[in-house]
Amino acid sequence: MANSIYPVYEKIKGNIQKVIVGKSDVIDLMLISLFCRGHVLVEDVPGTGKTMLVKSLAASIDCTSKRIQFTPDLLPSDITGINYFNMKTSEFEFVPGPVFSNILIADEINRATPKTQSGLLECMEEKQTTIDGKTYKLADPFMVVATQNPIENMGVFPLPEAQLDRFLIKMSMKYPTHEEGVSILERFSLESPLDKLQPVVKAEEVRYAQEQLPKVFVHKDIMSYIVSLVEATRNFETVILGVSPRGAQSLMKVAKGYAAIENRDYVIPDDVKKAALPVLTHRIMLTSSARIKVNAAQDVISEILETVAVPTETSLGWSRK
Repeated sequence: MANSIYPVYEKIKGNIQKVIVGKSDVIDLMLISLFCRGHVLVEDVPGTGKTMLVKSLAASIDCTSKRIQFTPDLLPSDITGINYFNMKTSEFEFVPGPVFSNILIADEINRATPKTQSGLLECMEEKQTTIDGKTYKLADPFMVVATQNPIENMGVFPLPEAQLDRFLIKMSMKYPTHEEGVSILERFSLESPLDKLQPVVKAEEVRYAQEQLPKVFVHKDIMSYIVSLVEATRNFETVILGVSPRGAQSLMKVAKGYAAIENRDYVIPDDVKKAALPVLTHRIMLTSSARIKVNAAQDVISEILETVAVPTETSLGWSRK
């Protein structure tokens, strides 16, 4: 179970770190989302390495990856594909879009119109897309990693709550430390290490890890703790809309992911705590007065983590011993 996931995690992370300096926690979240069959929204200012991280992940796995630069004139068919009439054969032919790949990089997703953004909804949730009444299954594994720039408000279309909820994790790269900044300059002074990056795992290994992750054990006390955290978001003073049951399931999945990359086959409360911020912050809606504050959603989740009672370990422990 978890020990069959850990070697895959270790190989991919080590390969990504040949390109990305530091950011161990960010790489962990990206890989956990991959193992959970989830999707990631990376929000940060330009130049912090968002796209470089995703490209490094795609290059580390022997599978297909495609990139879409989202713009206001992008159409849903530009993502999913289109049927066109071939004059030579007098028949319609299907041309698959970029969504027919294992890892889809959606650059600056909030620049596209809501109609185009919604084109990804079925793909992300159902792992399929319907074009002219015909449904096509997508590749397995399939993962969408979208990036967006939070500082611009001109010419952008904020993601609706329904689509935000499709992302298992929302995270930020943040600026590097001084030492990391120097290491970045040294590493990229002659050429980009991304150009030399080679795959270290096959798609079949990733699929096997994804199949094993649900088997990570979660004690009933831990499940109760997860539900208590979610319920607390619904009763918080500055929260209009709390976390849904799907959000609770997502929190448990990511907690299992943290257990797996720690080479454990059971979840502990610390796994849930680590998962809470990246999983829950984009799933709550705050009052207009609360949204004015920077990092308001993170502060809400952090306060809930401090107030909700953490379960104590039983005499048998959290594992199945």
